[in-house]
Amino acid sequence: MKKILVWSIYTRVFHLLAMVLMLGVYLSRDEDRWLSIHASLGYAIGVLFLGRVVWGFLDIPYSTFKDFSFNIVDLKAYMLAIFGAKKSYIGHNPASSYAIIGMMVLLFLSIVTGALAYGAQEGMGIASFLNHTWFAKMKLFKEVHEFFANALMFLIFAHIAGALLDRVLHSKLILRSMVDGYKEGDGKSVRLSIFQKFFGFFWLGAAVAALIYLLASPNSLLLADNNPRVDYAKVHPAFAKECGSCHMLYPPFLLPKASWDEMMGSLENHFGDDASLDSQTAQSIKAFLEDNGAENSTKEAAVYMLSHLKNDTMPHSITQTSFWKKRHHGIEKVALNDPKIGKISNCKACHPMIEQGSINDRDIKG
Repeated sequence: MKKILVWSIYTRVFHLLAMVLMLGVYLSRDEDRWLSIHASLGYAIGVLFLGRVVWGFLDIPYSTFKDFSFNIVDLKAYMLAIFGAKKSYIGHNPASSYAIIGMMVLLFLSIVTGALAYGAQEGMGIASFLNHTWFAKMKLFKEVHEFFANALMFLIFAHIAGALLDRVLHSKLILRSMVDGYKEGDGKSVRLSIFQKFFGFFWLGAAVAALIYLLASPNSLLLADNNPRVDYAKVHPAFAKECGSCHMLYPPFLLPKASWDEMMGSLENHFGDDASLDSQTAQSIKAFLEDNGAENSTKEAAVYMLSHLKNDTMPHSITQTSFWKKRHHGIEKVALNDPKIGKISNCKACHPMIEQGSINDRDIKG
């Protein structure tokens, strides 16, 4: 056997980019303010793997799909011989062949469900039209996305573990071959045509360019915030004037109808102050708050607020709800120590667009 070039520079760079982007996706998955970064990384990975699909049909030895081993008998033999002598493959062995196809399928499903969740739950991106009453159970979209994403991560770790196991048990330098591209074998070294080289450069460049563009363009089609801003001074002047004269304007969708009813019925003792209004103005504001309360909104905060009410007595304020407490755990200490916040009711210190009816995760400051 001789040393031959199995993985071209483009295939090796693809693996490196895929690992870096997947690590970024993993690290940004739970931080709300990084949601747009998470989505950008996801779309960039989509471009990267779309190019890999095309790469698999360009008749490149060892990388083309026709060279993959999908024979079930071979897969069974390969897996049963994991601790013993097993057949050597220059390119992809049966296990890695199935793993790569599985990763491509799961990645596609993760991106599609991620875009749906981003639209339905946040009202953002290309699927923002799903942020509608019919799709109020928006948590389902996120759960389906997380299922496929977790399955993808499991398969990736299993793929890496297989390579490490081969190194330990069989002294196979699979991981090193992904760095220098060389393996021991009887085949011929990979030689790329001008077209294949051009496509490889275009493919990898497109993935990097997509990531840079999306990170620099938060209002692009795939990431745009399509939640309408509300000018409450125009929509309901009395609400904006009377409520905004004493404190910031809290969007009506943050509390249910019953809470607004009780609050408007006790204005003479409004959190320790007398906020009494004449009957006509009070009734007008009350009707506006009821019509735009949490029950009539598809905003993420409204849907989650309502879903937590079964654990609450009817809340008298936003900060009394279990949903608010869960999402703002520890904020009391932060507010007291930060003069820019001062008190937990100063929502606009972290949500600068809240008085326009927007509480998007990616807008969170501080």
